[in-house]
Amino acid sequence: MSNLLPKHNPYESLKVKEFRYFLAMRFCITLAIQIQSVVVGWLVYQITDSKLLLGTIGLTEVIPSIAFSFLAGHVVDKVHRKRIIVMATSALVLCSVLLWLYTFDYSRGIFGDNVYPIFIVIFITGIARSFLGPGMFAFMPQLVGKKQFQNAVTWSSANWHIASVVGPALGGLLYGFVGIQTTFFIQMALVALSLVFIAMVAAKPLPESVKTNQTEGIGQRLTEGLRFVWHNKIILNAISLDMFAVLFGGAVALLPVFANDILMIGPEGLGILRAAPAFGAVLMTFFLARFPIRQHAGRKMLVAVAGFGICIIGFGLSPWFGLSLFMLFLSGVFDSISVNVRSTLLQIHTPEHMKGRVSAVNNVFVGSSNELGEFESGITAHWFGTVPAVVFGGCMTLVVVSITAAKAKVLRNLHLEADDK
Repeated sequence: MSNLLPKHNPYESLKVKEFRYFLAMRFCITLAIQIQSVVVGWLVYQITDSKLLLGTIGLTEVIPSIAFSFLAGHVVDKVHRKRIIVMATSALVLCSVLLWLYTFDYSRGIFGDNVYPIFIVIFITGIARSFLGPGMFAFMPQLVGKKQFQNAVTWSSANWHIASVVGPALGGLLYGFVGIQTTFFIQMALVALSLVFIAMVAAKPLPESVKTNQTEGIGQRLTEGLRFVWHNKIILNAISLDMFAVLFGGAVALLPVFANDILMIGPEGLGILRAAPAFGAVLMTFFLARFPIRQHAGRKMLVAVAGFGICIIGFGLSPWFGLSLFMLFLSGVFDSISVNVRSTLLQIHTPEHMKGRVSAVNNVFVGSSNELGEFESGITAHWFGTVPAVVFGGCMTLVVVSITAAKAKVLRNLHLEADDK
């Protein structure tokens, strides 16, 4: 299967017009989600002054994400993928409208300092994103040729990271200079614009392999993705490594505390801190587009996750804004390597008729660990303090890497090109 990996043109997948529309759609929705994450975190902390509630934001989103993920994977493998994307995005538009309405004086007059309406909206957002992630994962390969897979994954990752650079910084700056109401309106407009871009991509018929693998009962189909991942040791080890690294390295939830109480840089500085990891990831992603990882991919992934853990420890111990920013920047560089390897092997090693369900498993074990990591950080910060919580998370990441490197020989010896021949 080495013919699946592009060798020369780093812009090969960008020649496909519908793939460019897909990237534009993903950029807008990622930008909006990042803005929402920064502003909601800052707003909740300003109203409640609670580190625990900061972590609970992530938990509120991850509960529906886990609960609906396997159902979402099943639906994505039976229904036209574009339809799933449109419906999930429409739900996110509704959530954006509700957050915007919450900022009006008459809403605050009704709810006062109660933040439970925000958590209800975040819960609905989690449901929508549980369908959106597998839908986009399964739809993207239908827009490009098999030879463009890794290149498309790289550019999709770059697109996501660029939005993740711009989104937090823009969210912090907008909050600081134009106010929360205008910020939520802009976020709402971005989600709506993503619907326009996906409308410009033609609906694709389900692949033939999907149509010919519809005989199982719903119970079997709901768990088949989990069984596939469990028996595929390469995918299982890669997902597990990223899951625990993200789970213990979830310092992002505590950035409002660092910005407000430790570094004292305000919402504008918070936006810059949130953008730093993604900025580092963008630079590394552009490098990987030109020089894709093939040889010793597993070892490079292990080293990258270890580097990520060291950066989290450095960030937690830093009393200076500049050093903190640099540590977060480097964490994004290392994270980009890990994400690139995992995303590539997932696309290449997953059969077409299983993409939705395998993506759902990935969403549960990796995507949801972002929010669980935020909750873990909130709990440990509430019990032991902010800095010890972050340093503990980084140290646990290093422990996970050490155990994986010792036990997972199949991942340690992974060569993407060699494995796909």
